[in-house]
Amino acid sequence: MHVEGLDYQSGKPIRLGIKDGKIADVVYLLKAKKYLPVIAPGLVDLQVNGYGGVDFNTTQLMASDVNRVVQMLAKQGVTTFFPTLITNTDDSIRKALATIVLACKTYPEAASAIGGIHLEGPFISKEDGARGAHDPQLVQKPDWELFQQWQTVAEEKIKIITLSPEWTGSDEFIARCTKSGVVVSIGHTAATPEQIDRAVKAGGRLSTHLGNGTHLMLPRHPNYIWEQLAQDKLWTSVIADGFHLPDSFLKIIFKVKSETAILISDCTYFAGLNPGTYNSHIGGEVMLSPEGRLSLANQPNLLAGSAQSLLWCVNQVVRKNLLSLKDAWNKASLKPLEVLTGKSQSVFKAGEPANLVLFEQKQTEINILQTILSGEIVYLHSDD
Repeated sequence: MHVEGLDYQSGKPIRLGIKDGKIADVVYLLKAKKYLPVIAPGLVDLQVNGYGGVDFNTTQLMASDVNRVVQMLAKQGVTTFFPTLITNTDDSIRKALATIVLACKTYPEAASAIGGIHLEGPFISKEDGARGAHDPQLVQKPDWELFQQWQTVAEEKIKIITLSPEWTGSDEFIARCTKSGVVVSIGHTAATPEQIDRAVKAGGRLSTHLGNGTHLMLPRHPNYIWEQLAQDKLWTSVIADGFHLPDSFLKIIFKVKSETAILISDCTYFAGLNPGTYNSHIGGEVMLSPEGRLSLANQPNLLAGSAQSLLWCVNQVVRKNLLSLKDAWNKASLKPLEVLTGKSQSVFKAGEPANLVLFEQKQTEINILQTILSGEIVYLHSDD
């Protein structure tokens, strides 16, 4: 199979040969067809709580539900994502882990698309604000033995863990995670600058949705947002959906962390649903506006999570001229992979997995035309 398009970085026409799920050859064309879509690597979302009515954090989750999310996200140009499990009971976490593993064993598409599992909690801050919507009764200090039990159930698929380094023993826990190949991300934290510094020295590599999951009021300085921004070895993930963070804060992030900032969706299962009022098992009744904002129904000024895809976030930052298309796409595709591997990622390289998207950009909107996962077409716009 061959696909042709305009290289999203250079704008030059390119043809990619695909064989056995990988890019077989790369040819830049001297002459191009009159119309060619843009071709780019598939989007990589490190934080997906659910999508289209499927919630990864309920005990009713089935393997078929997980695979449905794979298919729905393919329509949004996502070829790799990390199902995210938040603070929950031990039994609920084990069941969710086992279900995701079963999905990967049952469905080849899920095995290809799921890059790993992101465990967001329960080793986070107990403090209001920093804790976010996580159940305070289930938050606890880092427990290596418990984490190892979960990792066994997950068959080593837990690749990212979000925690707060404010707990005693965090440094050792972080070092053990890092040694075992798990990326440690700082989030939902009330840690001091000193605790954050020690966490980074122990191996902490990422900040989870910086600027969200925080206290409503912070000291001017020092505080944990400034400290994470100042840590040169710490990558930063942000929810750039137009609702979670002001543009001014995103500008600062993209300047300070120009090469080490990434986009995530952190989408909940309300993403992909029609506007309306819904019941949430975490926050009660929530309202999804026609503009895409998810809020508490009785307190519309308070957000109830994200209800948009990673593609939406890319569209947002490009439309507002916060990033170029090339930079925005890289921060949502190649850069997340670099966080995980610690290695710079090549684009359109022979031998790499053929996870690709073809799209068109009309005015200020990117529309996905085709998504290729491990060399197989999993979405065509005409199918929609």
